[in-house]
Amino acid sequence: MDWIAEGVQAVSDLPFPLLGLVAGAMAFAESGLGVGSVLPGETGVLLLGVAATTPGRFAALLLIVALGVTAGDHVGYWLGQRYAGRMRDTRAVRRLGVRHWDRATDALHRHGAAAVFLTRLVPVVRTLTPAAAGAAHLPYNRFLPASLAGSLLWSAVYVGLGAFAGASAAHLEGLLGRFSWLLLAAVALVAAAVAVLRRRAATDHG
Repeated sequence: MDWIAEGVQAVSDLPFPLLGLVAGAMAFAESGLGVGSVLPGETGVLLLGVAATTPGRFAALLLIVALGVTAGDHVGYWLGQRYAGRMRDTRAVRRLGVRHWDRATDALHRHGAAAVFLTRLVPVVRTLTPAAAGAAHLPYNRFLPASLAGSLLWSAVYVGLGAFAGASAAHLEGLLGRFSWLLLAAVALVAAAVAVLRRRAATDHG
């Protein structure tokens, strides 16, 4: 059964500029305060990462996604500067969860600019930390390097996982039988559904 390998090939055969544009937009949506999407950005980037079949493609996608993430950070930072002390009461923060805002603010107080990097892999909190940095009037020359470093980390994790999955698909296809792949696909769908439900629950009860 080779449908997984065919799926990976189908993604890889799409025009790479289009893949890069979509991946960058998903990364921006994941990081941009108040933007968001139904499909978690990290899931979309991971799925598109399977197209990083050559070192050149991998490097390009890594850079595009990192730029998308840091662009989203800058949206949050700008909004934080604009609203400052009122940021906690904005609709965007209430939608994502006030308790996550408080965690982001606490991390910023404890770690300073490094919090923008340290919270990068923490769901929701990573989206709010740049806004908290702006609201706290963190100097831009300290925010920018932390954002760039964190964006590269996030990009490396999700693009790297996608690329690894794509490279491994053909090999795994030969090792696993049909039932095993169906079971794996079911588990993946359940995991994705749970991730979306957890995010919505966190937002509704934040």
